Amino acid sequence: MKALTKLTAALLLAGTASVAATSAMAAPETFVIDNSHTFERFSYSHFGMSTQMSKFNKTTGSVTIDTAAKTAKVDITIDTTSVDTGFDVFNGHIQGPDFLDTAKFPTATFKGDKVHFKGDTPVSLDGELTIKGVTKPVTLTITHYVAMQHPMLKKDAIGANAEVVIKRSDFGASKYVPYVGDDVTITVSLEAVAK
Repeated sequence: MKALTKLTAALLLAGTASVAATSAMAAPETFVIDNSHTFERFSYSHFGMSTQMSKFNKTTGSVTIDTAAKTAKVDITIDTTSVDTGFDVFNGHIQGPDFLDTAKFPTATFKGDKVHFKGDTPVSLDGELTIKGVTKPVTLTITHYVAMQHPMLKKDAIGANAEVVIKRSDFGASKYVPYVGDDVTITVSLEAVAK
């Protein structure tokens, strides 16, 4: 009887330890976006002559991910006044009312909360993109993802590249369509460091 009691206690202890270990492995981790290494780029056809590429220089937000539970939450805010086309005149043009209208809408946001994994690697993220006060559902395709210790900061860090194609006319920016392309490819290059 004592042997059975000891065995039962041992099994309970082992079960408790297993649950504790699983909980620790499944704990979500929050990462803060590193603005100096995070950029959103956008490209579009210019009269069919060339592909124009521009970027935004200021991004804030966070990523919370739990690879064991296969969940994630992404909250990104882009300062649209930081648009960088390479030319001051074009920067002002893109910020005007026909396009981003940054006087009224100085930020754009992406909020994602449904991630799809292939094995242990996230491959896409569903969420909502808001530009010029218009919110639409989008799916970002994740083309690269890595989780590692940052070699300089000695903290957990993640990096990812993702992209999505939107129609700018869906967001109230249809000036010059179809001569200047309606399809805009948004590419996100992101690095984030654990809190």
